[in-house]
Amino acid sequence: MNDIISWLNGYVWSPILVYLLLGIGLMYTILTRFVQVRFFKEMIKLVFEGGGSKAGINSFQSLTMSLGGRIGTGNVAGVATAISLGGPGAVFWMWLAAFFGSATSFVEIALTQVYKSKIDGEYRGGTPFYIEKGVKLKWFAIMSAILTLLVMGFLWPGVQANTVALSVHEAFGVSPMITGILVVIVLGAIIFGGTKRIAKYTEIVVPFMSVGYILVCLITLALNYSSIPGVISLIFTSAFNLSSTFGGLMGAAIAWGVQRGVYANGAGLGSETFESGCVEVSHPAKQGLVQAFSVYIDTFLICTSTAFMILITGMYDVKPVGMEPVTNKLGEVAPSLYTQFAIESIFPKFGAAFLAIALLFFCFTTILSYYYKAETNLAYLRYKLRVKSLWPNHLLKIILMVTVLYGSVKSAETVWAMGDLGTGAMAWVNLTVVLLLSRTALKVFKDYEKQKKEGKDPIFEPEKLGIKGADFWEEEYREIEEDISPEKNTISM
Repeated sequence: MNDIISWLNGYVWSPILVYLLLGIGLMYTILTRFVQVRFFKEMIKLVFEGGGSKAGINSFQSLTMSLGGRIGTGNVAGVATAISLGGPGAVFWMWLAAFFGSATSFVEIALTQVYKSKIDGEYRGGTPFYIEKGVKLKWFAIMSAILTLLVMGFLWPGVQANTVALSVHEAFGVSPMITGILVVIVLGAIIFGGTKRIAKYTEIVVPFMSVGYILVCLITLALNYSSIPGVISLIFTSAFNLSSTFGGLMGAAIAWGVQRGVYANGAGLGSETFESGCVEVSHPAKQGLVQAFSVYIDTFLICTSTAFMILITGMYDVKPVGMEPVTNKLGEVAPSLYTQFAIESIFPKFGAAFLAIALLFFCFTTILSYYYKAETNLAYLRYKLRVKSLWPNHLLKIILMVTVLYGSVKSAETVWAMGDLGTGAMAWVNLTVVLLLSRTALKVFKDYEKQKKEGKDPIFEPEKLGIKGADFWEEEYREIEEDISPEKNTISM
């Protein structure tokens, strides 16, 4: 099975996809005149604006749900594997992919809001919706929904479960099978409670666990502050083949930095569009800016903290695929454990246990996020295929729980390969569609920018922009427009 998955990954993750992710992000950065820089203050402001309703959630809940999906294995084990396979220079390319990717994220989220729908009393949106309404290809939209359902329900959850099982086993000696069973039990209790329960859980847990992890990272960096300039220098020299130790790894650094960076922040994959589809805002660009900001939090804050901890403590090896190991200090230790070793080296008898618990929360909320995304795609398929029975939803929940248990006991190499396959497949589909809808996205952005310059709180009117297929804004939004007042519904932290 490993050989088949590796063979498929060789085609899916060709250099073309890596440079396509960077190139499209660069293109949108230029076309929006660096939206991710010019609107940075606006991003932060918008996070705390807007109010939810019975049909939708607010921007802050959406951000925490999205970060719950982003902050997890990708930020901890993903960064470690990028360094292991591409050297310290992979961190630089992760940064670059995130900077350009935040512009791509703005575009795909704006499109999500433009073409969202109201299904069974709840707002829904995402890649399949803007494929059908924007590109007018229903068969392609159904294919996208099936692919996303497969990735979120089967390919990605195992990566999270495996990371939790390995870290708990390393810290406490608990069998991966036992860990998997306990996670499945708690997971079942929450996912059978519905979308609102997931939103409420992530709204509380994500900020708490993120702050705790960052505090430990900052303490680690403070205790080793004199090493920070050297680490920064190592990252940049390794990224461009200037390092005597890691020279010749530039290709691997680009490939793994972009691949693991995209897995961590989701920009360009379409994976982060689904939470944003259920948000109540007065203009699609507002939610686009909120999610562009989440890419910053994910990569420049969480991923960078992880990378610096690993590199400062020296708890890593570099073993490029198909090459002799460049360093081999830790032996046959799985790269996903490098972060745990780094914290343990600074905080003996505490570090391993702390990270195991942190990862348990990180990965658990990520799995919940995957379930929500899978359920959204299932709702789309049920709506289009006119399936009224709820048995597909119950089947999805059972498959997800089985997948989590399976991932807990399988090898890290297998589950990561499966995850990479899902990441690449989603990227090809989403990037193709986003490119086709670029004109629509830029119309939305320019309309938002124009209204802001006029001193207005932007309101989206697709008819005036010549945008077709935005039926939610043409029909449903007019009925609830009076209830959306950001000034009167500010959320306090």
